[in-house]
Parts: sequence; C-alpha cells; structure tokens
Amino acid sequence: MSAPNIETIVSLSKRRGFVFPASEIYGGLGSSWDYGSLGVELANNIKNSWWRWLVHERDDIEGLDSSIIQNRQVWKYSGHETTFSDPLVDCRACKGRFRLDKLQDSQCPKHSSVHAGESDECDFTEPKQFNLMFKTTVGAVSADDDENALAYLRPETAQGIFINFKNVLDTSRRKLPFGIAQIGKSFRNEVTPGNFIFRTREFEQMEMEYFCQPEDAPRIHQEFIDNFQEWFQSLGISAENLKLYEQTKEELAHYAERTVDVLYRYFPEREDEDKQWDELMGIANRTNFDLRTHSKKPEIDGKRINSDSTEDLSYFDEATKERFYPYVIEPAAGVNRLLLAILMDAYTEKTNDKGETRVILKLKPELAPIKVAVLPLAKNKPEIVSLAKQIKKDLQPAMRAVYDDTGGIGKLYARQDEIGTPFCVTVDHESLEDNAVTVRDRDTWEQERIKISELKNYLRGRLET
Repeated sequence: MSAPNIETIVSLSKRRGFVFPASEIYGGLGSSWDYGSLGVELANNIKNSWWRWLVHERDDIEGLDSSIIQNRQVWKYSGHETTFSDPLVDCRACKGRFRLDKLQDSQCPKHSSVHAGESDECDFTEPKQFNLMFKTTVGAVSADDDENALAYLRPETAQGIFINFKNVLDTSRRKLPFGIAQIGKSFRNEVTPGNFIFRTREFEQMEMEYFCQPEDAPRIHQEFIDNFQEWFQSLGISAENLKLYEQTKEELAHYAERTVDVLYRYFPEREDEDKQWDELMGIANRTNFDLRTHSKKPEIDGKRINSDSTEDLSYFDEATKERFYPYVIEPAAGVNRLLLAILMDAYTEKTNDKGETRVILKLKPELAPIKVAVLPLAKNKPEIVSLAKQIKKDLQPAMRAVYDDTGGIGKLYARQDEIGTPFCVTVDHESLEDNAVTVRDRDTWEQERIKISELKNYLRGRLET
C-alpha cells in the first residue's frame, strides 16, 4: 500500500521531524516549509543518489553550482522577463486570488469544502498575466525603483548551466555529447501554491542539460525518459504510481520540440482517476534555443539577436569541421516533489499481535535517514548502556547510526519503524555474556542473533541488498 492522501504524510512529517511549517511560531508563511532532522537527511540522500547515478556513474556529465542571483540580462534573453507568467484571476465574492489553470487544486476561502470556481457565488475577474519571478535589488544604496539595480532570484537552475556552457567546455575539454548537472534552489512567486511541499515558492531542483548533435536529440531524449522511470523505481516508487504524459503542441514551451512529463499519483483519494496524477518531473528537448539566445553571433535580418552577450556559445566539431549550436535534452526534477512521492510510496501499515496498527515507512536503505538504531534493553544498567553506546560509535563511520533509550523497547521499535530505519540492534543482558546482539528487521519484524564482532559486516551486507 501507499499513503491514502497527502494529509497522512503531513501528519507523519510533523510528528516525526521530517518537515515543519516555516515561521510557525509567528503564524507561518504560506507554502513555506522547514526540513527537520530526518527530512534534511532524506533530502540529502535523494540528492546524493541522483548525483551518484547521473554524474559519478557516467563518464559524460560534469557538475556545476551556479549563482542564485544572475545578471538581469540572463532573464531578459531567456524570455523569462516577458513570458514566465501564469494566468491570474481574482474572485469578487470570496476575495481570493487564483491561478486560472489550477482552479481545481485551489480551495475557495469562503466555502472550504469546494474548489475555487465550483460555487455559484464565484465571480471571477478577467485573467491577467502574473510574472512569477521574485524581484530584488543589488547594491548597498540601490533604491527599490532603480531599474539599474533590479535583479531576480532565479526561477530555474537551467540558465546558470547555459551561460556556463563555454566555461565547462573549455576547462573540461569535453566533446559532444556531454551533460552539465546542477542541484540548487529556485524561486517562483506562485499564485496558488499548496498541497504541502508539492508546490512551493522556494524549492530545490535537480537539473541536467545534455548537449548533443541535433540529429541525435530524439533518440537521446527517449533514452532519458526510459532511464528516469527505471531510476524512480530503484528508489522504491511503484511502477503503478508512475505514468508518462506527452505534452501537446499547445502545452509545449516556446523553446521545446518535445516534452514528456513523468507523473506520480499524488492524489489517490480523488474519485476521478485523471485528477489523481500530477507532475513529478519533466524531460524536454529544448532544441538549441538557449545557447543561441545567449550568444552574441546569431542574427535575424542582419540584426543581432543578443546585443549584450560577449561570447558565442556555438560548438566546433573537429571531425566534420562544422560549427553549430547543440541541441539540449533537459531532465528536470524537484527534490521536494520526489521526496513527497517517496514518502507516500513508502508509507505502509501493519497490525501487531495485540491488534494495534503500526506505521512502517519502507524506505530503501539507501534513502533512509537512519540506517541502524542501537537500543539498550535496560537503560538503568550502566554496563548495557556502555556497550550499546560503544556499538553505535563503532558502526557510525560505516553507516548512519543512532543510540536511543528514551522509551521501552516496544515503543522504540515502533518509532524507528515509523521513520524508516531498516534495522534495530538491541543490546540485552545476554550480550554481556555471549558478545552478541539482536538485530530486528523493520519490514518483517524478524529478529536474528549476531555476534558483535560480525555486526558491521552483517549490516553492510543487508543494507546493500
């Protein structure tokens, strides 16, 4: 099974320290969230998995970490200043403000049981375009209305990759095809954010731009579509909760030749199955739009497209002696959305011998915030506590381990199950005699006696399977 709805994960996240409402002691801030001790570990494990799989295990992708605040010209020539907007409507009846194309996801402030637009009282204004970029000013004495000081928080990480294409190409001596990967924060002033961490104004992206010959782009695009579906399943996401959506020509971004979205079943509680799905990630063929638009050389009717750039971002192929602008394949995934999907898919419930329902978070060991919890059976026995703490210390360099004696053994097991810890190691009175401990499996609740001298290798083997 998976979580029946997002609200179940919201409750679990707050209760166990995955995600907290931001600025909560001051009433919070709409659609802002803080990652707690377990949430930050899970997010880091997701990012590390992506980076290892996409960058370290391949030999054709470089890494990058570009600035969040770029020269304003970046967003002028990328088209974001004029086209990065959503249709906005106001309701005269409830005074709410909504994104026109997402009314079905927005609750009416006046009638909480219905979506915006479903009440007979709804009275919307004509839609207007609302630019999603957050504005800021650069400079110690800059005024808010100083156009020369205007800058933006980046709405995507991709442009930082495109404007560094030549830098990476020159320093790495790469040849096509190759990619540049980046993980970082992006900011979008969403009209109607919501659904927990699914849609937020501040979020983290995992993006890669893969540069290739134009004729190879369709094949490479499809390969990444197939590969990412397999990667998601390797993280524990069920294939039945994933599906592909081919964007129509009307939906495509102006720069894209083809875009396929990977959808996840975020809303299983909805009766209409079509409304159960929403975007987990997008994989686009962006053609050569971005490299051309940021280059100083392209001309239309004898006039430069970009009058501010100082570089030409074309590529010279030594084999064919041709210069051209590579096509780009872009797989882009949000850490927030992937983390939510992983939590929903890992959520299970199990009934114990007493008829009590327990929550088990069946996270893949690779992603689990804590790999092993070491628990003393009797915290009032100094020799047991000392041995347990020493075992935790010995395990820690090889795996994320914690020591916990804040409850009875049954409650400790339940807590570790609920946060996804794959194994619990219990130190008891017999451990002082036989130098062995009890290892409990999170998913099966089965227990096995293991010698302390063999424990590290045993756990390593179990965690890698």
